[in-house]
Amino acid sequence: MDNSIEERELTPEELLQRKEEMYTFYTESLKYLQAQLDYEETLAKIDEARFKRLTIQMQHAMMMNPPEDMDQNQDEVKEAFKEELTKERKLKKN
Repeated sequence: MDNSIEERELTPEELLQRKEEMYTFYTESLKYLQAQLDYEETLAKIDEARFKRLTIQMQHAMMMNPPEDMDQNQDEVKEAFKEELTKERKLKKN
């Protein structure tokens, strides 16, 4: 059984008919494609707004609750600095 399509030259009338069919198909499909484009653009805008909101919430949370180790390190540095200031300096003897 041969499944090949027979290739032949189209007459000018058949070619014109095919062109009209293609034109009709594409013009009728445009309204669906436009609706899909609007839908996808709206989804993208929603995702973008969610991302911005989440980013702002994360920044706010980080400002309100800085990492604990950062506070501890600052306290340790302050203590070490105070110790250095209060240390009594000794002169070297030769």
